[in-house]
Amino acid sequence: MRIGIFGGSFDPIHLGHLLAASEAASALGLERVLFVTAARPPHKTPVAPAEARHEMVVLATAQDPRFEASRLELDRPGPSYTVDTLAEARRRHPAAELFFITGADAYNDADSWHQAERLDDLAHLVAVTRPGHTPQIHPFFQGRTRLLEIPGYDVSSSEIRRRLREGRSVRYLLPLEVEVFLGKHGFYRVD
Repeated sequence: MRIGIFGGSFDPIHLGHLLAASEAASALGLERVLFVTAARPPHKTPVAPAEARHEMVVLATAQDPRFEASRLELDRPGPSYTVDTLAEARRRHPAAELFFITGADAYNDADSWHQAERLDDLAHLVAVTRPGHTPQIHPFFQGRTRLLEIPGYDVSSSEIRRRLREGRSVRYLLPLEVEVFLGKHGFYRVD
């Protein structure tokens, strides 16, 4: 079995994330893509609480049978280190071929990740490119990371948060179920 591990803070998850996962699944022949919500990412502080971000991932992934919202990082203590997530995924799926998928921009500082030298022992590394982000993969990861170009869909979680703070529409930037959830709970709005 070939399984994608798509990690991110998903603050909030948007259509660009879903497009990237779908393209990766098709290009790499993945049978499943686990969306792993970072509980306590060491390189950033998410705005929405971890459980709310995970609930948005559950809502966003429910319509695609290849996708699964995973609690790999939410149910364990400590920082959300990718190496620990991949080690746990390897423990749970010992016979699977694992592919760690994230945005190419995230790989720009991958050399600073906790135990970065172990990552490609645990999974194939896949950096998804997006418009406006030319990957500057650290030399350590050159040759270890597959770059995967996806169709342009220039949307980001920070842009969605900014639009919500400004009271602007986020329609067609994220799944309707996530938009409804955000409207109901008021995350990212300034009161």
